[in-house]
Amino acid sequence: MTDIEKLRDIIQNSHRIVFFGGAGVSTESGIPDFRSADGLYHQQYDYPPEEILSHTFFVRNPEEFYRFYRNKMLCLTAKPNKAHLTLAKWESEGILRSVVTQNIDGLHQAAGSKRVHELHGSVLRNHCMKCGRFYGVEKIAESEGVPTCDCGGIIKPDVVLYEETLPEDTVMQALDDIRHADTLIVAGTSLTVYPAASYVRYFGGDHMILINRDATPYDHMADLVIHDKVGEVLSQV
Repeated sequence: MTDIEKLRDIIQNSHRIVFFGGAGVSTESGIPDFRSADGLYHQQYDYPPEEILSHTFFVRNPEEFYRFYRNKMLCLTAKPNKAHLTLAKWESEGILRSVVTQNIDGLHQAAGSKRVHELHGSVLRNHCMKCGRFYGVEKIAESEGVPTCDCGGIIKPDVVLYEETLPEDTVMQALDDIRHADTLIVAGTSLTVYPAASYVRYFGGDHMILINRDATPYDHMADLVIHDKVGEVLSQV
């Protein structure tokens, strides 16, 4: 039996699947991965990306933050790929409980997924730091310099920057779904970014499946490991 046939058999006998995904889910839509050979961490800027995308840098140098953010973090022409579309289909069929994602691009919702736990927030949501007014991503993309609200406050993306904590409600809902899943599919993530990577340890169901281009520290815990592109694998099930 091939790995795809094994995966298909597990999926067909599952009723509460949870999908836990990282950057590798979105790279097939043309969104760059931070840690790949051609990703953001291997390009040259005045400051390292980790520093620019930190809370401290945002507060101290918002203009430089937004210059980088518009150029490298907003990929508004990206479309859902085979992975996103397959997961939305499974949810509509009642076998996928939810998607837990480390991505901030909103592509799971664009594909039709309804229950999506965005651990690191979303570029599509932005709020004034002074009055709390909501703004869509267009306000950020179409403005220059530091985007400001009518009240004069700075508009901040609803994304979790370095030094910031993950949204507690989202984390609790995600962990609850992982605990009650019968199958956990972990895909497109190196499982090296904490605390998110540790969440797979809350799974106690029947089958854990790992789909990633490279090996991860959790491969030994999985019932099935497939080193390939996420969309290519899921679309064959």
